[in-house]
Amino acid sequence: MDRVDKASAVVLHTFDELEADVLHALSSMPPPVYTIGPLRLLLNQIPQHPLKSMGYSLWKEEIEWFQWLNAELPFFWVIRPDLLVGESAILPPEFVAETKGRGLVASWCPQEQVLSHPSIGGFLTHSGWNSTIESLSAGVPMLCWPFFAEQRINCVYTCNEWGIGLEINNDAKRDQVEKLIKELVEGEKGKKMRTKAMEWKKLAEKAISPDGSSYANLDNLVNQVLLRKG
Repeated sequence: MDRVDKASAVVLHTFDELEADVLHALSSMPPPVYTIGPLRLLLNQIPQHPLKSMGYSLWKEEIEWFQWLNAELPFFWVIRPDLLVGESAILPPEFVAETKGRGLVASWCPQEQVLSHPSIGGFLTHSGWNSTIESLSAGVPMLCWPFFAEQRINCVYTCNEWGIGLEINNDAKRDQVEKLIKELVEGEKGKKMRTKAMEWKKLAEKAISPDGSSYANLDNLVNQVLLRKG
């Protein structure tokens, strides 16, 4: 932020209704702020975008998660490859055997597509911003387990400001995590969060509609900043 005054614009992956107070404060000083989120939803509004016409084939792991979604099994756990130790996964073989047939563990998934599937009832996340706004725009409540950087403040907003998350403490034990999962899936708080998450989803969809704030901001960004600089 020390050098932001030298920029022609500030572009943020959010939308006006989600962070109105913060955006109001930022707009009181130069340069102009353009909110253009959620990006995935906004991309879908752009006619004949090259990415829409690109076909792709499903490889084995994609077929597995697609089948899991349709089977509505209890859990789907994505563990990134950089969380592996040497050639061995961090999960013991006993875990894989114990949960066989009840869920799926994968190294990758198209997160936005998975979150948009109707079988998803909740999302356990470290509260990175992309994951947060993708879950919110899909209408999916969250269990937030932040570790570092902006994850903690994202967790605070998700749980306290937007009302669509429950926080897992870093020192939480198994029974505490289980309790929060049950609350999210079966409890009264979970029901309220799902209702609130759907409200945010509708606001996100409104923002990227042709008469919405993010749609207009993208158009203004191109015409007022990018084309003018060219």
